[in-house]
Amino acid sequence: MKIAIVYASKTGNTEELAYLLWRLFLQKNSDTALFRVDQFPVWELARFDTVVIGTYTWGNGEIPYGMMELYRAFETLEVRGMITGAAGTGDSGYPRFCGAVDEFRDMLFVQTNLAATLKIEVIPQAKDLERCRMFVDAIVQRINQRIALGS
Repeated sequence: MKIAIVYASKTGNTEELAYLLWRLFLQKNSDTALFRVDQFPVWELARFDTVVIGTYTWGNGEIPYGMMELYRAFETLEVRGMITGAAGTGDSGYPRFCGAVDEFRDMLFVQTNLAATLKIEVIPQAKDLERCRMFVDAIVQRINQRIALGS
């Protein structure tokens, strides 16, 4: 199964999370590619079996402008069977902590086969490593279920 991790990062925090998740997926011997959102071929979204979104939150809990094309692609392309995950970084001092993760989660739940979500306070730290592993494990488990069912 082909996995894409697609992320946007303003301060480097979400980029660090995306790289951590990528390394964890590689430890599972997965075929995983890492893309900055501006380098991801949105029109080829359907060529991946699994897509993990990594996003920061902008303004009052909003999806960053650079992620909107990808968000709309999930809404308009045929991705119903795609396994997905949403992860991101944010600051709990704001009213909508990781609001962009919530927005992606809600849309992906309707449009795809959402396996897991993950919110990290500001930047991944050692205490977050187990939660990151659990996020990856949940997605890999969903992939393995799909393989076992032969679809």
